[in-house]
Amino acid sequence: MSARYSPGDAVRVRTAYPPGHCRTPFYCRGKSGTVVRYCGDFRNPEELAYGAYEGPLTPMYRVRFAQTDLWPDYDGPAQDKCEIEIYEHWLVPAEGSDHA
Repeated sequence: MSARYSPGDAVRVRTAYPPGHCRTPFYCRGKSGTVVRYCGDFRNPEELAYGAYEGPLTPMYRVRFAQTDLWPDYDGPAQDKCEIEIYEHWLVPAEGSDHA
């Protein structure tokens, strides 16, 4: 599978709450960030958790978020960031992004 996003792309994490194992933290769902790097292709951990070892590889990215976007009550320095590794099937282009 080829990577859909590149470093610098604006993305938003899907707002979804599927049952079962999920690697995407709740606190970043629905939030927008910037792709920092493509980490490689890996098996989908949501399928691996249920014994599906033969599925396709899925790109994973490191995405940077402003702490103030993740935590509305965050009272640390405004420039603080948080980076999270997120699989491609959880990402959509951010509104206003050139990536359609």
